[in-house]
Amino acid sequence: MNKLIVGVAASLLAVSVAFAQAPAAKPAPAPASTAAAPAVGGDSCEAKAIGKNGKPLSGAAKASFMKKCEADAKGGAAMASCEGKAIGKNGKPLAGAAKASFMKKCVADAKAGK
Repeated sequence: MNKLIVGVAASLLAVSVAFAQAPAAKPAPAPASTAAAPAVGGDSCEAKAIGKNGKPLSGAAKASFMKKCEADAKGGAAMASCEGKAIGKNGKPLAGAAKASFMKKCVADAKAGK
């Protein structure tokens, strides 16, 4: 039993050292002008609209990205509201296939506006 505990502790130490040595993520460059950004709702999507080369997206690529980002944001809100509702008849949280089915229906209903 002691060997198991020592092994687990050593593994956790190795993982923490590996994460400590990992390079930090580069912060996203600040947009050149904040005046062109929408006032509410699209700010986070506008800030994320940066290509693989680090330059801001423009034209059709930006329009497509913004459409997908805003749809994902709405879906995320629906997902969060459905998480709290995933309770079975016995009062316990749903799990497994029952939760997956409930979440799928709940999110679809939320997107449809029901």
